[in-house]
Amino acid sequence: MNEEVRLTAWVRGCVQGVGFRWFTRAKALEIGEVSGFALNLDDGRVQVVAEGSRASCGQLLDWLREGDTPGRVDGVTEIWDTPRGGYESFAIR
Repeated sequence: MNEEVRLTAWVRGCVQGVGFRWFTRAKALEIGEVSGFALNLDDGRVQVVAEGSRASCGQLLDWLREGDTPGRVDGVTEIWDTPRGGYESFAIR
């Protein structure tokens, strides 16, 4: 259950200009052992890429969907994959 995974999630709603990426980074650091990034997309969504254990990435996904996030989340679409590496920590892009 603690296999290493890569989670890519696209969060839609009112998620830009409200500190969403900063809070996502803070949550990833709080969970621990999650690396990756949060990025604003031109279409108004935020893309979150996280690598770590399935349990840790699952915690982050649950927070994106139902946590006390800034702004308003209307929906989250995700895909799971094998990790690619290359991230030292969790960054805001």
